[in-house]
Amino acid sequence: MKRTNNILIMASEMHPYAKVGGLGDVVSSLSAALKKLDNDVRVAIPRYGVIDVDRFNARICLPIMGVWMGGVQEWCSVWQTASEAGVPVYLIEYHEYFQRPGLYHDASMRDYADNPMRFGFFTRAALQLCREIGFRPDVVHANDWQTALAPAYLKIWHHADPVLGSAASALTIHNAAYQGIYPGSHCGYLGLERRHFADDGFDASGSINFLQAGLRFADVVTAVSPSFARDMTAPLGGFGLSADLARRADDLVGILNGIDNSLWDPGRDPLLPARYGPGNLEGKRACKRRLQEVFGLSQDDHIPVIGAIGRFVEQKGFHIIAQAIEEILRNMHVQFVILGSGEEELQRYFAELPARYGGRAGSFIGFDDRRAHLIEAGCDFFLMPSLFEPCGLNQMYSQRYGTLPIVHATGGLDDTVDNYNEATGEGTGFKFREPSPLALYYTVGWAVSTYYDRPDHLRRMIGAAMARDFSWKRSAADYETVYGRAIANRKKSDEKG
Repeated sequence: MKRTNNILIMASEMHPYAKVGGLGDVVSSLSAALKKLDNDVRVAIPRYGVIDVDRFNARICLPIMGVWMGGVQEWCSVWQTASEAGVPVYLIEYHEYFQRPGLYHDASMRDYADNPMRFGFFTRAALQLCREIGFRPDVVHANDWQTALAPAYLKIWHHADPVLGSAASALTIHNAAYQGIYPGSHCGYLGLERRHFADDGFDASGSINFLQAGLRFADVVTAVSPSFARDMTAPLGGFGLSADLARRADDLVGILNGIDNSLWDPGRDPLLPARYGPGNLEGKRACKRRLQEVFGLSQDDHIPVIGAIGRFVEQKGFHIIAQAIEEILRNMHVQFVILGSGEEELQRYFAELPARYGGRAGSFIGFDDRRAHLIEAGCDFFLMPSLFEPCGLNQMYSQRYGTLPIVHATGGLDDTVDNYNEATGEGTGFKFREPSPLALYYTVGWAVSTYYDRPDHLRRMIGAAMARDFSWKRSAADYETVYGRAIANRKKSDEKG
């Protein structure tokens, strides 16, 4: 008989309450899938200023809760609501740290200087919450650097706690490039000292690395795709943590993220002008026409439309798109739509592009959920030239919507897209191995030539892409297995003393 686990997921984001990137989607979908597998799962996130508690029918469950930080007790409140899947969600409210317009940085994209204090406090508050409500977690699941100190706190401060003392820890790395490296002067407030970490967690200058500290104490570590897990242990793949990750290789597991099929389903998506499925693509053609209208493109059913959505930062490869897109527009009969925001120079470039290529290029600076769904449905191809991509979600959304990805073969992009075989017509997308403008240009050309010259192959690929199963069911079962390993590892650690 399957054992039911008590699971606390702590994270800095969760859709729809507060979201900057894919982490918010993952926390929402994973918690729902774990609940369907009969686990008692709870989620804790900060109550940021952007969260409207009335909209989510949240109520105060703890009017006041004390959290010891170093030698200081901070006083906060806790709100409780439930996700659409019925997962209890706790919002830690502390105005001094979270009543701000941004989650991680200000309007100028500068990180808040007190981020180590903010997220160190949140992590300890989420653990304290378990004690206050009497929830005994079998596993505490931390995510990225913001909550990576949880495994350390469990073993340093809570090893004899009647509520938390037996809890195992899992740490998921969604993006190893962001590690939370801060001056060691914060450690007094965080309640940590160098002696707790041996050689792990502090660098030569005495700065603390939140993610590295989590690696030191976590009972298991997961990465969000098998390829990303392998890549991180390579000398140049771990962003300075490859040696630490290699030492944890026996307890490092790559689990591919899933997608929420209830939110991403072309057959019942309320944000689309028409619905469709693999047996009838007429609705997809209607979505393409609406997409062309919304983005000011020439109305043409027979021209391929390429879309891209994301943050305008180096990792996502939008600078590569900027270096190749005009050559593509000059030499190929295609249309482009771009949606996103980020670096000012790239925002300005993509905002001005439609004026230079009227009817063939469209852009929207910012984020709009309806436009994002329309791009996934209305485009023929979806471009993701990320320099590295731990998992990625848009390439999975695209395939479900019959939009073929064009991707740099890295991390989760390589794991989830089957490269086109021109001899057989098999595949679900197009890959290039070098993240360069030239490689992107030729791979886009390959996709465009397939669109015009091999339409039978294109139809076969669309059918194969839409048949892929990227649901959370399998991934959630994999997490259950990992939680079992974490519990076993924790018991072994306790037996060793």
